[in-house]
Amino acid sequence: MNWFVGCLISPSVLLTFVGSLLSFIIDWQAPRQPDEQIARMVDESDKLCRVFCDKKWPIYALLDTHHPDIPEPPYPPHCIAGTDEAKLVPELAWLEKEPNVTLRCKDCIDGFLGSMEKDGSNLFVDWVKTNEIRRILVLGICTDICVLDFVCSTLSARNRGFLRPLEDVIVYSRGCATYDLPTHIARAAKDAVAHPQDLMHHIGLYLAMGRGAKVVSEVSFE
Repeated sequence: MNWFVGCLISPSVLLTFVGSLLSFIIDWQAPRQPDEQIARMVDESDKLCRVFCDKKWPIYALLDTHHPDIPEPPYPPHCIAGTDEAKLVPELAWLEKEPNVTLRCKDCIDGFLGSMEKDGSNLFVDWVKTNEIRRILVLGICTDICVLDFVCSTLSARNRGFLRPLEDVIVYSRGCATYDLPTHIARAAKDAVAHPQDLMHHIGLYLAMGRGAKVVSEVSFE
């Protein structure tokens, strides 16, 4: 069964979101050797972001930035504010200087909730409305965790009418990735659960599609 379709980007309707592209995932989840899926995700993100920046199209980038005293079980402490883990990977650090990029440091797994302000407003919601965005293209890591949580929350908010004029949430499969934690390593690590990379990446995309997102394997431009 083919779950993936192509995607044609039109500047008037389709903008992008880059989710949690970090120097490391979390301690026992970080790749110990070059990882093809993660490297591809970073490369695809870099390519698309450069196109969007050249065209001055809006980008909303989320960075895991956690408080050391606020745990998020079942995950161990990771991406603590002020550390290198809470930064963009070097290949994407150039985004910090781009005027069309909105960077949001999120203090929880779900980027939608992590965009909430103390006064009850939401930076992502404001970004959608200000730029009159009708479609977003979602990229990032981890497919089945941060990306999926953000996609599900965004779709729910859209369905409730909180994100007008947003219509479509599109997930780019090659622009997403997750980590690999083999069973033998998980058994040796405290409180770890095996996490087969390809399977969990696929499950994340499948669940996003089941919630109403459009999952695509190719992106082209008009």
